[in-house]
Amino acid sequence: MYPEMFETYIEQAEKAFAPYVKFNQLITKNIEGIVELQLNAMHKYRDIGLSQLKATGEVKDVQSLVACNNQQLENLTKLSQQMNDDSHQLTAMTQKFIKDVDHLIAENAKASL
Repeated sequence: MYPEMFETYIEQAEKAFAPYVKFNQLITKNIEGIVELQLNAMHKYRDIGLSQLKATGEVKDVQSLVACNNQQLENLTKLSQQMNDDSHQLTAMTQKFIKDVDHLIAENAKASL
């Protein structure tokens, strides 16, 4: 009698908590993606900044100043493009997360009816 009762309780608890587990997994996956995106962006921005710093440190005459300014324009273009790419990636991640959460909600709504 008691083993059957505990098995029933365990099954009901698993069914009751399954949506929470799925939601927590979605949240974790989304946070992991955002952190990875931010770390990659930070490394790219660091590389752009360090290359500009090195170029500035090598300015010794007018020609090297002109070259440094040209590199600075290239770096600003790279930075602008990188920021644009990062924002598109973040938007795509957000849209996928919203789609997954909506799907989870619809799935649970069907199960509860």
